[in-house]
Amino acid sequence: MRRFLTRVRYALQGWAAFFRHETHGQIQAIVSVCIVAAGFYFSITITEWMLVLFCIGLVLALEMVNTAVEKLADQTHPERHPQIGLVKDVAAGAVLWASLVSVIIGILIFWPRLVQWWQEFQA
Repeated sequence: MRRFLTRVRYALQGWAAFFRHETHGQIQAIVSVCIVAAGFYFSITITEWMLVLFCIGLVLALEMVNTAVEKLADQTHPERHPQIGLVKDVAAGAVLWASLVSVIIGILIFWPRLVQWWQEFQA
């Protein structure tokens, strides 16, 4: 059990470093908090919550992996190298892909509620 708790502590240190030092981590955290607040405000369904939380988790996890890949690549091969560049581009592409899919899911969930809210606001 002690070994497990040590590993959890290291993982939490990784989270802290990511959100403290990485601009993309900070942006993702702010966006995530806003989306969760919108979910509560608009009373989204359990299924919608599952989708929203999955998207948040996926994008954050991929952003963390992308950061780790970039840091490791820069440390291993500081000068410009085509293969290292490709590895970094693919990792960034994974984040972009997950982000785009998440935006589409967010639009499908929140757009009808935003339209209704706006119509009620205008009345």
